[in-house]
Amino acid sequence: MAADGTPSTKIDIQPLFATPVAVASLPEGARISGALREAIIARCEQEPSTDHSNLGGWQSTWDMSEWGGEAFGYLLSFVRHMADTLTIDRHGKPAPQDWRTNAWANVNRSGHGNEFHTHPGCVWSAVYYVDDGGAAADPSLGGQFELQDPRGVAPAMFRPELVPNVPGGAAFGASESISPMPGTVLMFPSWVSHAVRPYFGDGTRISVAINLS
Repeated sequence: MAADGTPSTKIDIQPLFATPVAVASLPEGARISGALREAIIARCEQEPSTDHSNLGGWQSTWDMSEWGGEAFGYLLSFVRHMADTLTIDRHGKPAPQDWRTNAWANVNRSGHGNEFHTHPGCVWSAVYYVDDGGAAADPSLGGQFELQDPRGVAPAMFRPELVPNVPGGAAFGASESISPMPGTVLMFPSWVSHAVRPYFGDGTRISVAINLS
């Protein structure tokens, strides 16, 4: 019983419907990033940008497997293995897949970012950071990877100043952001709405996006 006489009991909170966001460091990341940077910058100088979710900057076509070279093949193998590790069937058994993939490169400079979007028709989406433009060391530069609450805004529409007393409760009905380091792979369900906040540094941010279906 509490000091004020209120009956007390243990409360068991079950974190139902958690959304997995996986973070991993790519082995030999420095070597792979160096080779990817060279291939991506060369491509950026040869071809105009596509126009999808990008707000400024340059985005390649979705055929990086054809021009990314050995470094991209290494990254893709790691991402496929990561997806297999994160995937099971409805009975809890491992369910390795012959993943179909498409991939593209992004180059962002000052003022550039990506609008909120999803990747319909895919299971997992991954982003590999070749160069973060120094944003992880200095958050004021922006460029954070942002994920929206899949439950939508409903949890914040009534009494938005109140949230559940659980880990991550402050993001209910809002969003969470991540500042990835170079050499980092992020993987998340493709149905999660995500964006990249505008970058305001003097460097060049380079990333590779991969969808698995």
